[in-house]
Amino acid sequence: MDRRIALRNMGLALGYTVATPTLLSLVQSCKNEDVLAWTPDFFSKEEGEVITKLVDIILPKTDTPSATEVQVNLFIDRFADQVMEKEQQDFVKMITGKFIEKAVKDSGKENAAELESADLEATLAATLKISKEQREANQEAVGEFMEAAAKGETASLDDTAAIYAFADNIRNMTIWGYKTSEYVGENVLAYLPVPGEYVACGDVEELTGGKAWSL
Repeated sequence: MDRRIALRNMGLALGYTVATPTLLSLVQSCKNEDVLAWTPDFFSKEEGEVITKLVDIILPKTDTPSATEVQVNLFIDRFADQVMEKEQQDFVKMITGKFIEKAVKDSGKENAAELESADLEATLAATLKISKEQREANQEAVGEFMEAAAKGETASLDDTAAIYAFADNIRNMTIWGYKTSEYVGENVLAYLPVPGEYVACGDVEELTGGKAWSL
């Protein structure tokens, strides 16, 4: 399979192509929720706790808020619950379970409830720190799996590719959800609520101080 098709299918697997109004409504609903009293809609309680730890591993608090401080964990859960198609949800459930199983095994713990951030960080790092050839092989395996599933054919995915798919997608969704949040959009990225002059080839350092534009 062409690698570009595999990459496209990985993105489609988690529903990355979605209309902006839908995203805005999700972000607004997350903003009004108490993160400490959060009960996942899509993930189980233990899966939600793992997601919460992982997003802060990926984007910890520095001079900017951590991922959970802008409710990225809620965004990911709500996106999976309200936007993804059934086959996408099934895929996410499968790869989430595979990743958690590996983290439990790697850590020597009894179950997911015992996993600490250090345990999850070790598994996440080991999963993503692979060669270009291994990464491409995993991406192609996921692409073939999604293609077969889309055709209604019986499809299987080996654990290594499934675990990689989870790690890669949770990283991408965390960054995506973070950049979509209101706080980051207005206070961290370059923000212009009322668009002005269009400069096609301006220097980024001059125009925004090196910051990416807010979505």
